[in-house]
Amino acid sequence: MTEQSRLILTVDEISSRISLLFLGDPILKSAVVRGEIAEMKKHTSGHVYFTLLGRESRISCAFFKNYHSFVPQWPKNGDEVIAEGGVSVYAPRGSYQLLVRRLVPLGKGAADRARQELQARLEKEGLFDPRRKRPLPLYPEKVAVVTSRTGAALQDVLSVSAGRMPSCSILVIPTLVQGYDAPREIAEALGRAAGIPDLDCVMLVRGGGSRDDLAPFDDEQVVRAVAGSPVPLVTGVGHEIDSTLSDLAADLFAPTPSGAAERVFPDFRDILSRLKSRKSLAASCVIREIRTLEKDVQSLRSRGARTTERIMAELDSSCRLSAARLCAAADGRLAAFSERLSSGAASLDALSPLKVFGRGFILCEKDGTPVRSAGEISPGDQVRLRFLDGDAVAGVQSVHLEEGE
Repeated sequence: MTEQSRLILTVDEISSRISLLFLGDPILKSAVVRGEIAEMKKHTSGHVYFTLLGRESRISCAFFKNYHSFVPQWPKNGDEVIAEGGVSVYAPRGSYQLLVRRLVPLGKGAADRARQELQARLEKEGLFDPRRKRPLPLYPEKVAVVTSRTGAALQDVLSVSAGRMPSCSILVIPTLVQGYDAPREIAEALGRAAGIPDLDCVMLVRGGGSRDDLAPFDDEQVVRAVAGSPVPLVTGVGHEIDSTLSDLAADLFAPTPSGAAERVFPDFRDILSRLKSRKSLAASCVIREIRTLEKDVQSLRSRGARTTERIMAELDSSCRLSAARLCAAADGRLAAFSERLSSGAASLDALSPLKVFGRGFILCEKDGTPVRSAGEISPGDQVRLRFLDGDAVAGVQSVHLEEGE
């Protein structure tokens, strides 16, 4: 190849080609990188920039604020983390970088700090408020179990349910219960459970493991999905010494999957025993009532017809007395109302303007308005004079006012 035939590229073209190489690699488009945080800086825009250190290399990272929603404000220099994002070229500097979309802490110190900060924030929102807790159904007919299909936790739940309440339908919603992708899968599985009609309860269970294995149940996505369940939700995660934020958000939590199953499924033997006891108690009550009634019937029969006639006579006398009292009370009220009506009629009659007309007085009106003073009319005005038996129209010839008016 001669010098003249070589393809000459600009710097921008080289950067573009490198970018296309990154975009064409599916692993680099969604890479999951493990490393130690260093040189962390938070920009005034809210974006966070840091470096991930390996043993012999490093990579610059940009963590934009629109991806901060599910990440507690825990990262510090020196923390070991898993960062998920896409590798791209930053052309202005001619370098590559990782555009981070998610951060997960590793190591006990960082994980504990993240968990404590998230717990405080969610507690402030009221997600762990005991008043949000709902009671479990007494006799569930359909229960969803969110867990690994191959885990021992599912077998524990199925074994307990078969022994205690075999009539209940169990719907298994499989999901990962540990690992980096577990939080997303658990939240999606709980979302599917929320869409099942006529569901009585949801169980979120997994067997024991290390504290890191239980980390997905401290993830904010999972905790919010647990708190948002439309039906009562029970957790049975880990061993007795373990506790997760999902346990705090659940309506009820048990230390193990078997313990959770025992809370959800009542023992049919206990139910049958209680039913038998109540049946016996009801039968005893009915027999006792029948015997009491039989005694009453025998007593009436022994007292004979005269006793019955006397009882009827007493009842008749009581009814007559009550009727007489009622009539007397009604007459008294009517008399009082009649007296009040007569008094009111007399008062109205005394105030009637017709009484005034009967004594020779008349009403003088000008343009439909009563004339109360001679000063309100003038010579030449027409007025209407109202009498007891009619009215007349008159013209004013002169007006004489009294001195001082």
